Amino acid sequence: MSKVLLISTGGTITMVRDKASEALIPADMETFKAYMPELFAGDVHVDIQAFSPLLDSSNVTPECWVKMGQMIYDHYDAYDGFVVLHGTDTMSYSASALSFMLENLSKPVVFTGSQLPVGVLRSDAKENLLTAIEIAAAKDEDGNAIVPEVTIYFEDRLFRANRTTKRNAEHFSAFNSYNYPALAKAGVHITYQPHLVHYSDPQAPLRLHTQFDQNVAILKLFPGIQRSVVRAVLRTRGLKGVVLETFGAGNAPSDKWLYRELKAAVEKGIIIVNKTQCNTGSVEMGLYAVSLNLMKAGVLSGYDITTEALLTKMMLLLGENPDDADIVRRLLGEDLCGEITIDK
Repeated sequence: MSKVLLISTGGTITMVRDKASEALIPADMETFKAYMPELFAGDVHVDIQAFSPLLDSSNVTPECWVKMGQMIYDHYDAYDGFVVLHGTDTMSYSASALSFMLENLSKPVVFTGSQLPVGVLRSDAKENLLTAIEIAAAKDEDGNAIVPEVTIYFEDRLFRANRTTKRNAEHFSAFNSYNYPALAKAGVHITYQPHLVHYSDPQAPLRLHTQFDQNVAILKLFPGIQRSVVRAVLRTRGLKGVVLETFGAGNAPSDKWLYRELKAAVEKGIIIVNKTQCNTGSVEMGLYAVSLNLMKAGVLSGYDITTEALLTKMMLLLGENPDDADIVRRLLGEDLCGEITIDK
């Protein structure tokens, strides 16, 4: 019998309706298990560990990512796979962070949640959770994990975690992976796409990275953006990295002041990465003249990475390499665990 560790951090999936107030409140684990007897009636042995207190995902921080990673690392040898219950609002951030933290991962770590609480009649909680557990326990004919990476399962799709973005606040299909296909689709059967899976060296030991530098910012360009706004962000005390959200294929206004502000920030050691505001497609710096100034200023390309993956990757690389910005710049441009597509 396969063994899966279920880590509950909180989120809508763990809530029930209070009979007195009718408000949604976090359920204790015994109440949650009472709504999910199927967890313990199948062919997979499931153990549960829960955060205390359970968290709304809006309150999740890098310290919470470290706690999740540590729980997986500490129990890695005892289980065949892991499922993380998490609120949807910041799930893509947390799951992306875990994909970079767990180096040489060779077992499934599946994030899931729901749009309706487990105690609601029409809830999507049961299907999401039970299928996530099945995926976490799934092995091929040689006994190897079928999807040994950090993923998000929602509704009927399994996505690489660091390719996801929450796309809808009310539909059951809450997530999408715009620049990379689904790793599996669930219907009567679960159809896997092994050729799309990122595999680590199964002989390499798992390494856990836990150092995050939160001195980063997201600067989203818009028509008419003022110099004072850009300057306020780029001159933030202690700032080390910026996700620069640009137009189209990585374009920005041609104003000389913008070039000078970006160039001055890069020369001070701030790492700036160009990320398109479009969900689909990639940054192609130099394709249009309006991106040339970004290249001249020393802004790096983010290719087709998501904002969630870029931000968490940047925070981790800065934290793990506090005295070597060159390593950070180099690794930001490399595909570490399937997060970006780089044309060779």
